[in-house]
Amino acid sequence: MANLYAAPPGSIIVIKVGGSTLGEGDSTSPDIIELARRGFRPVVVHGGGAVISEWVIKQGIQPEFVRGLRRTDTQTLHVAIAVLCGLVNAQIVAELNALGGKAMGLSGVSGKMLQAEVLDPELGYVGRVVGVDRSSLDAALENGFIPVVAPTATNIRATGSEDAILNINADTSAGHIARELRAHQIVFQTDVAGVLDATKRLIPRMTKGQGGDLIASGIAAGGMIPKIEGCIEALTTANSGHIIDGRIAGALIACIEGQDVGTRIV
Repeated sequence: MANLYAAPPGSIIVIKVGGSTLGEGDSTSPDIIELARRGFRPVVVHGGGAVISEWVIKQGIQPEFVRGLRRTDTQTLHVAIAVLCGLVNAQIVAELNALGGKAMGLSGVSGKMLQAEVLDPELGYVGRVVGVDRSSLDAALENGFIPVVAPTATNIRATGSEDAILNINADTSAGHIARELRAHQIVFQTDVAGVLDATKRLIPRMTKGQGGDLIASGIAAGGMIPKIEGCIEALTTANSGHIIDGRIAGALIACIEGQDVGTRIV
């Protein structure tokens, strides 16, 4: 009997990857190419926080975080845009293309894909997503491309070129994109087994409500919070959300096939 969680061919699958680790010893890129070969429509959203911090430090700036979000002043924003939309995005696109894929680099400002406003003045140029325009993603998918999206957004309340672009958490971006595309599944690749309980044991399945409770109780903390929140956002329209260990070869394919991998949120 087929696993009810397995995605049917032709489905849109949103995959959030860490920009600094993709392709380093795991099978994420080959798995994405294999999904496309099987007739799925993968959409990749990438991070790049570690690379941003590395380049910010090179500019003589000490990275600062408030409640897990990067404080983004003008200089940090310029570095983040250059790293996310340039270095990391191009590297991922090049790797997918080298493996036989047909990838296209986009960012959240492409066609006003992600529209945002300042989340908190204390954080600087960090945005809260308030709208999504899927037209650039649809154009890429309809022409057989694998969209690779850098997490930036158009500031709908910009006063000039200086504040026209906002930095957006990549997990948050993935959740909004998956909801707008009505993706069948959203998969977050991370560097732990999945969502862990208070005793550090893997939680294989949970509901949106249970995910919210883990956040409220403090059991889910740090970078796991936006991943769970991203799943909850996507599950407005998606069938399931998944948080898996991207370091394990074949984990992405296994997840899409409906095998028990990481944490499944429904």
